[in-house]
Amino acid sequence: MVVVTGQSKVSATPDDAMSSSDAEDDFQEPATPTATQAGQALPLLPQQFPEVVPLNVGGMFFTTRLSTLRRYEDTMLAAMFSGRHYIPTDAEGRYFIDRDGTYFGDILNFLRSGDLPPRERVRSVYKEAQYYSIGPLLDNLEDIQPLKGEKVRQAFLGLMPYYKDHLERIIEIAKLRAMQRKARFAKLKVCVFKEEMPITPYECPHFNSLRFERSESETKLFEHHCEVDVSFGPWEAVADVYDLLHCIVSDLSARGIAVDHQCIGVCDKHLINHYYCKRPIYEFKITWW
Repeated sequence: MVVVTGQSKVSATPDDAMSSSDAEDDFQEPATPTATQAGQALPLLPQQFPEVVPLNVGGMFFTTRLSTLRRYEDTMLAAMFSGRHYIPTDAEGRYFIDRDGTYFGDILNFLRSGDLPPRERVRSVYKEAQYYSIGPLLDNLEDIQPLKGEKVRQAFLGLMPYYKDHLERIIEIAKLRAMQRKARFAKLKVCVFKEEMPITPYECPHFNSLRFERSESETKLFEHHCEVDVSFGPWEAVADVYDLLHCIVSDLSARGIAVDHQCIGVCDKHLINHYYCKRPIYEFKITWW
């Protein structure tokens, strides 16, 4: 084959000759365009939605206005139905959202008319509002019970160092002891104390002076660890030991753990002179089945 460039002629040798099949391979167009080529040739058009939108949320069907879904601009629903994103449809043409639809009706009722769910559904609807990023609904739910009370409770627990870590330790110890004993339940000792210093009726007259005027060496004499599995405290707040016990039991119960507790005495460790620890010790019984 002879290749002509300009006015010069070059005779191809067998080594550099190009076969007809090679030429076809070099100049053959791809059967299908690449993603880049497709994107350049056929840009995706914004998705168009009807004014009345049929929805399939995790198998539950809803119908609402497009303006309702776009009520608040900064929400996930407004973004989903803005036309900038593709929303798949089911066999009946309903727009599909892959999410449990149990509480989606409460979401729509708020978007439609500002209605809030009944108290027993507040926590669940709050989780859905978080998922859909509906800020106004989150703000309203946080101002009613039980979430308002939970904010107060968390403010108190914020004073408690390692509170969540201690809960995990209670669960882990109880699980290991039950498995080792092949038992239905396990018991462990928990110390819950509000004051760093010991307080008993006999010692109260001396308490304040020791608390505020003791030296560093005296302070170390009062520092010790009670012989228990887990210890909570001290803290500075109006809430007392029984309030913290309520928090511990409630949080364990919320995780499906059956727990009973009772006071079994106080720590009798001798500290200095006639002072003893006197922190209350509670026996926790965790039942696994």
